[in-house]
Amino acid sequence: MSEISNISTDEKLLPNQNDSATSHADIAVSSELTELSTDEWRDRIFLERQVEKAFYAAAKALKEIRDRRLYRSTHSTFENYCRSRFGFTNRHVNYLIAGSLVVENLMGTNNSQIKTQDQTRTNGSQIEIPEEKRTNGSQIEIPEGKRTNGSQILPTSERQVRPLVSLEPEEQRLAWQQAVEQAGGKIPSGRQVQDIVDKIRERTKVPNPYHVGEVCILLPKDNPELKGKSGCWGVITHVGDYSCTIETWDTEYTVKIEHLKSLELLDEECQFMQQLCLRLRRLHQIENRDSAVDWLCSGLGKQPKPYLSPLQSKLLNLVEQEYGLTLT
Repeated sequence: MSEISNISTDEKLLPNQNDSATSHADIAVSSELTELSTDEWRDRIFLERQVEKAFYAAAKALKEIRDRRLYRSTHSTFENYCRSRFGFTNRHVNYLIAGSLVVENLMGTNNSQIKTQDQTRTNGSQIEIPEEKRTNGSQIEIPEGKRTNGSQILPTSERQVRPLVSLEPEEQRLAWQQAVEQAGGKIPSGRQVQDIVDKIRERTKVPNPYHVGEVCILLPKDNPELKGKSGCWGVITHVGDYSCTIETWDTEYTVKIEHLKSLELLDEECQFMQQLCLRLRRLHQIENRDSAVDWLCSGLGKQPKPYLSPLQSKLLNLVEQEYGLTLT
C-alpha cells in the first residue's frame, strides 16, 4: 500500500466515509461497485494527476489504476472510467500502455530510475510518494529531451513509439537508434520512426494472412496486454502490413499476426460470429449493468463456436430484453 504524504490539501477529494453516495453527478455508481480505502483513494488521486503529464507517466499511471482496479468504487469497467474521467477512448489507452512498454524496452530495464521533479498538481497541492513505494520502484516522468545512461535519447510522445509496437524488442531498439541518427542525434518525429520501421519490415516482409471480418482467437504468448485473454475470440476490423486490429466482446486490440489464430470459418459462420460480437459489445457498454451480464458475455466470448445452444440463445435474448436491446 502506497504511503502518500503532503496530501492535506487533497483531503477534500476523498469520499466521506460516512456517506456511501458520491457527490460527483457525472460518475456512475451501482450496487456492484466496492469502496476504496483511504490509502487507495489517495493513490488514485496521485495516479490520476499523472495522466495529465507526459505520455509515459500517464501510461504507467493508467496501467496501475487498471491492474489494481482503483476505478472500481465509481465505475464498473476500466474502459468506462477512462472515458468518463479523462475522455480517453479504449484505443487511445491501449496505445499509451503499449507505448510505455516500448519505452521500457528502449531503457533496457523495467526498473530504470527516471528522475521526476515534484510538480504542482491540478489544484496546486503537492503529493509525494516515497521512491520505494512507486510502481516497480520507478520514478516515471521523462522530462523533454532527457537522456538516460549518459547518452540515450528517449521518446517524449506516444506517436513517436507507435510504429515500434509491432516490432520485436531487439528490432525496436535498432529502429529507434537509427531514427535518432536520422534526426541528427535529436528526438525523431513519428514520421521518421515510421520510415525506419518500414525499411526494416521490407527486408523481412511476410504477407499478412488475415482479412477484415475474419474471426480469430487471441494467443497472448509474451504480450502482457493480452494477459488473461487466452482463448478469447474476436473479429478483425483492420489489417495492416504486420498487425491486425481485433474487436472482442469487451475491448479492442492491435496485435501482431503471431498473436492471432484463425478459426477458419465459412462466410456464413463468420457473419454469425460478427453479429454475436456486436450483441456482446452492446451489452458490455451498458452502464450499471448487473455482474451477471459480464459473466454471460465472458463465457460466450471464450466459446469459439459459430452457434449457440438453445439455452445460451434464450439467456442472451432474455438479458437483451432486460436492458431494452433489440437486434437491428
